[in-house]
Amino acid sequence: MSAREEVLSRVRAALAEADRTDVPVPRSYRSRPARLSPDALVDLFVARVEDYRATVTRCSAADVIARISEVLPVGARVVLPAGLPWDVPDGIVDDGLSATDLDSFDAVLTAATVGIAETGTIVLTHGSGEGRRAITLVPDLHVCVVHAGQIVADVPDAFGVLDPVRPQTWVSGPSATSDIELNRVEGVHGPRTLHVLLLS
Repeated sequence: MSAREEVLSRVRAALAEADRTDVPVPRSYRSRPARLSPDALVDLFVARVEDYRATVTRCSAADVIARISEVLPVGARVVLPAGLPWDVPDGIVDDGLSATDLDSFDAVLTAATVGIAETGTIVLTHGSGEGRRAITLVPDLHVCVVHAGQIVADVPDAFGVLDPVRPQTWVSGPSATSDIELNRVEGVHGPRTLHVLLLS
């Protein structure tokens, strides 16, 4: 008898002897977050985004352009997705720029589709104002505008809002990884810095 056959025969024997009655498993854990007020939801989103070492600036629709100007470094080359509703002087609209071209940009400014409070995640579906995935991964700074009304409680709520056939990029803070020594390195797989402008 081979080692494989011996192992499988032992498994079969153990299964034959096992009591196959269903054992009730208590499930008293919380499967959904507590429902929060809109203000508490926004506060949780801000706290979780900041936990990822990202920056959040709250602003109104009236002063978002001024905040964008403050957040973008002076003289920075900024790539913009088509359909972005905010004007950025000297920003260059992506028209299929190559990865090499994108590497020459300092920052990207996008909108978002959904913000998830429980996880501090921003989801882009790459429609108008969000652009294609490459422009959000290559520049070192990603400035993302999220409306307070786009914030949902948790991942299941986000799936309820998102179109499953659209491409999605889920962003939880700046790009970061750790080596075996647990030394954190940021900017390896995407932007080193994430700045969220939260419109309310």
